[in-house]
Amino acid sequence: VPPGAGTCYQQAKRVLHAAVPERLHGRERETGVIREFLRDHVCGRRPGSLYVSGAPGTGKTACVSRVLLDCQDELAGSKTIVLNCMSLRSPQSIFPTIAQRLGLPVTPAREGLRRLEQRLTAPGPMVLVVLDELDQLESRGQDVLYTLFEWPRLPGSRLVLIGLANALDLTERSLARLAAHPAGSPQLLRFPPYTREQLSTILRERLAQVAGDPILDAAALQFCARKVSAVSGDARKALDVCRRAVEVVELEVRSQTLLKPLPGGEW
Repeated sequence: VPPGAGTCYQQAKRVLHAAVPERLHGRERETGVIREFLRDHVCGRRPGSLYVSGAPGTGKTACVSRVLLDCQDELAGSKTIVLNCMSLRSPQSIFPTIAQRLGLPVTPAREGLRRLEQRLTAPGPMVLVVLDELDQLESRGQDVLYTLFEWPRLPGSRLVLIGLANALDLTERSLARLAAHPAGSPQLLRFPPYTREQLSTILRERLAQVAGDPILDAAALQFCARKVSAVSGDARKALDVCRRAVEVVELEVRSQTLLKPLPGGEW
């Protein structure tokens, strides 16, 4: 086996994981919109909401995470709460969860909601709440989503809300009442599926971090990008496919090494 071959496969599999990269290729516009929104609303002390939509694997969570990391210093004077709504027991449990993060005591539901509203409209630093998998908060009458998106509009509110969801039409379908108040309806940001060129660049950039000869050739990366872009444009799917391909190459190299004849032609 070439020196370090074992580690080069490990490295390749590591860089193909769906972590938050330093630079998000093909998402410069979206990253800029999110950064601008945070500067306008959190740093500018203007309550408001942003609704981020797009199919799975189009980079929504990665972009928001990247911007939050990059803007850490600017956001230092505010309170940031990041929640994945998949982890909640029910849509209604979002309120005690936020209250707990703000250091409020546990109280019965109705009383807790009133106290949370009071806290978010009392003087103090801005509160940024980022809710991933927002679709999970859909409920009968949509009272949970309405309450959340109406809070930034309350007099004295210091809430800035970012919601991420796969559904492109959640605001039209579930939050139609918000549209009746144009000033209060959320700003919308849609993430399109990745194109073939963008996917192949993402794969190339990830694998370029591994030293030595390329483990997967350019034609294989192009083929993967073409297939995934035709079906979904899901970058996570493309990274998964390539990670599996690396595992196959690794197994082949291992089996060839095991079957090599001993020096002197003996087996």
